[in-house]
Amino acid sequence: MANSKRLIGPLFLFAVLAGCGGSSSMEPESLVSDQELSDVITLEGQRRLSNFILPESDDYSSIPQDSRNPLSDVKVELGQLLFHEPALSANTMSPETVGTYSCATCHHSGAGFQAGARRSIGDGGIGWGQNGEGRLALNSDADAPGLKSPAVLNAAFQRVMLWSGGAGANGPNAGTEESWRDFGGAAANHYGYDGLESQAIVAQTTHRMYEPASAQQLIYGYPEYRTLWDAVFPGVSVTDEYIGLAIAAYERTVLANRAPFQRWLKGEYSALSEAQKRGALVFFGKASCASCHTGPALSSMGFYALGMPDMDQDAAGSRGDFLDEDDSRFKFKVPQLYNLVDSPFLGHGGAFSSISEVADYYNTGISSMTLPAGRVTDRFHPLELTSEEVADLVEFLTGALRDPDLDRYTPGSVPSGGCIPANDPKARIDLGC
Repeated sequence: MANSKRLIGPLFLFAVLAGCGGSSSMEPESLVSDQELSDVITLEGQRRLSNFILPESDDYSSIPQDSRNPLSDVKVELGQLLFHEPALSANTMSPETVGTYSCATCHHSGAGFQAGARRSIGDGGIGWGQNGEGRLALNSDADAPGLKSPAVLNAAFQRVMLWSGGAGANGPNAGTEESWRDFGGAAANHYGYDGLESQAIVAQTTHRMYEPASAQQLIYGYPEYRTLWDAVFPGVSVTDEYIGLAIAAYERTVLANRAPFQRWLKGEYSALSEAQKRGALVFFGKASCASCHTGPALSSMGFYALGMPDMDQDAAGSRGDFLDEDDSRFKFKVPQLYNLVDSPFLGHGGAFSSISEVADYYNTGISSMTLPAGRVTDRFHPLELTSEEVADLVEFLTGALRDPDLDRYTPGSVPSGGCIPANDPKARIDLGC
């Protein structure tokens, strides 16, 4: 029965609705058939909806992964715990902040695996609020990056990570070895891993977490960690590299595969509202959003300058800063689009407070920043969408692309007993730990 809905035309649908008590004032042309929508969802000219389907989180054969870091149930379990484990943070700015934050502090499920604040704060942060928006910096030494925390969600479909794409040795970064430095996001690229592995390794240093003795004490001091570690890495010492491999394995399974659009792609055609279907037509059709935001995560490994505001004046972190190449300055990696509505800070600088603001920015097509001539991509131009089309596009981006159950990726507890996702005294109060 479900497949038959693909062939129902707008006029027939209108007649059925009217005959069943639907409003006769509804305009027939406002309805979108599933076949009509299917016809505009293409990837490289191919009309295959499967190109946009996110796999199940335990379907390891369908999840992109680094060949040197194959996925397994036990490795993902270990990585999930370490990702949320505040006791892993040990190389902090002061003894008072040891054990107070984790990877999840800046990438937690409630905010779509981003931060719930414009500026994420790890070491030196206190408090939480409702969704991380109340976290404050103790002082100027707090770890508070000048770019919005990128989402870990659906990151398996990216071979390089960070807004600059600087983390990762392969894909777009093949041949960029001269740009790999001993510090920052590219510091772990010499291991030769893809972006998620490289970022998970280097983040332990850049975010003041990894300290050899403390890491060994954590793994060897808790039976659950010791059992998992020995099963995943038998005979291997505890190092930042192998901790990072476990964390990256977990991150690859964090997928928004229960979002309404994903359900629609799999044949559940009632999963999308009419407004969301109209918005999808705009996204894949008139607005050409899918020319950059494509594939299962609606992302890509392209880098573009859109003139969006920075968080700080002349903030670093663009592709050009990684490559030390002037023509690529102000260019940032195309982000994935699922669950963006869970954090009201969008763009690399977190300058937009809603998806509606971002949609209006793209529709207007006018750069907010004065950049060198020719730097803003020619893909950024007025879209000439009507207000109704913009509203429908926003409905698609907010509702259809929101997985409502990302909490399934958060463990109920961690072996140390620390509070998830932040563990300083004020956060523990806010979170009720």
